[in-house]
This record gives sequence, C-alpha cells and structure tokens, in this order.
Amino acid sequence: MRSAFRQTLRALRSVRWYVRELTDESAYDRYVAHVREEHPDTWVPSRRDFERMRTDRQEADPRQGFRCC
Repeated sequence: MRSAFRQTLRALRSVRWYVRELTDESAYDRYVAHVREEHPDTWVPSRRDFERMRTDRQEADPRQGFRCC
C-alpha cells in the first residue's frame, strides 16, 4: 500500500511539473533562481512585477504577434 501511495504521489508531482512547464507558470521560479545565483546582490521583483515586465516586453516586440485582448 505504501508503494502504491508513493507511485501515485510521484505521478501527481510529474503531472504538476508538466502543467507548470506547459503553461510557463514556472518562469518566475526559474527567473528568481537565476537572479539569486548569478546576481546575488540584485533586487528580485515580486511575481506581479515580473509578470508585468514580461507582458510589457512581449507587447513591445513585434515578433511576438498581435495581442487583441
């Protein structure tokens, strides 16, 4: 029974990881890890600020396509 529980837990963690990668939900986590490792003295923006910066960058780049809404 313990083995079945661990397999189920492992499967759920894998699904969670896959969905976060697919939706790019993990982008902020990767960004924070990068900043802390490469630039430890740099201010790390909040998740909200990060998403705003990312959206602004995407909208300013004409190669990203047209955003209608």
